[in-house]
Amino acid sequence: MRVFNILVPLFGLVAISSATLAPAQRQVLVTYPADTPSSILQEAKEVIVAAGGKITEEYTLIKGFAATVSNEILNSVHTLSQSHKPTVEDDGTVRIQQQEPLEQ
Repeated sequence: MRVFNILVPLFGLVAISSATLAPAQRQVLVTYPADTPSSILQEAKEVIVAAGGKITEEYTLIKGFAATVSNEILNSVHTLSQSHKPTVEDDGTVRIQQQEPLEQ
């Protein structure tokens, strides 16, 4: 019983510290030049998923996708191809007009 009382809090601390060590992730758009082979996009998506990221959207009109990833993973994606470099932008809402508050 005494060992149990010591190990449970210890495992809790390990779990909390492991969760805080995970790299911060951000939502990004990753696009490639129009002449980029599909295999390069596929490889980039596989690298992101294998490293713990998530592909949130795949686009067909442009060569690209949206993802939730850490900066470390993005660095890996940048090094996949010397001739077809991705453009990475933060994903977010874009407005062309300032919204006025509704009158009540």
